[in-house]
Amino acid sequence: MSARDIIIRPIVTEQTTMLANEQNKITFEVAKTANKISVAQAIREIYDVKPISVNIINTKPKKKRFGRYITKTKAIKKAIVKFPEGQLIDIYNQ
Repeated sequence: MSARDIIIRPIVTEQTTMLANEQNKITFEVAKTANKISVAQAIREIYDVKPISVNIINTKPKKKRFGRYITKTKAIKKAIVKFPEGQLIDIYNQ
């Protein structure tokens, strides 16, 4: 599996932007089969930065209502990657 198959996309929300600014952590959506070691290697290969730590979260689907229709959101796997001080990558301009 290549590095681009492991890292799907960065997750940009209000909370993840605050994490990036205050604690040097960036959140990515990763493949279901990814683990901490493969995510760290993919980050090194794509962005040329060695992460300090990687935490992985499995999110469960949530029920949503659209009028009389009930659907579920997608279950995804997230990775919160902590970077060294001063080596934060710019995900907004890529």
